Amino acid sequence: MSIASEPQADSQPSAFDLLGGEPGVRQLVDRFYDLMDLDERFVHLRSLHPNVLDGSRDKLFWFLCGWLGGPGHYEARFGHPRLRARHLPFPIASRERDDWLLCMAQAMHDNGVPEPLLDRLLEAFNGTADWMRNRPDA
Repeated sequence: MSIASEPQADSQPSAFDLLGGEPGVRQLVDRFYDLMDLDERFVHLRSLHPNVLDGSRDKLFWFLCGWLGGPGHYEARFGHPRLRARHLPFPIASRERDDWLLCMAQAMHDNGVPEPLLDRLLEAFNGTADWMRNRPDA
């Protein structure tokens, strides 16, 4: 389930808004990818990505904007995300899922995402990341 598909009361801001809109989502995505280059815990995760991360940064930013309840930049550019299909070429087992989630949790923590929102996002990210697994655990 995406954050965007969760029912929102008219007076409640979306996760997109709570993160600070596009600047907040961009900051989160940039920290996420920066951690891959800076933190040895994410060397394996980084190895699954291209040498230059600009395209990856943009695609995750565009996707997260819509997924979090903001503008649908990704769909406007590429159509339906088809996340699992687009990730099938990459070996994703429990290790890769867990590394991705840890990196995103660290990025949210580093960016000062308040705990209730951080917990809500991690729960949603966990469901999506688990669904992305396409290889058995070694």
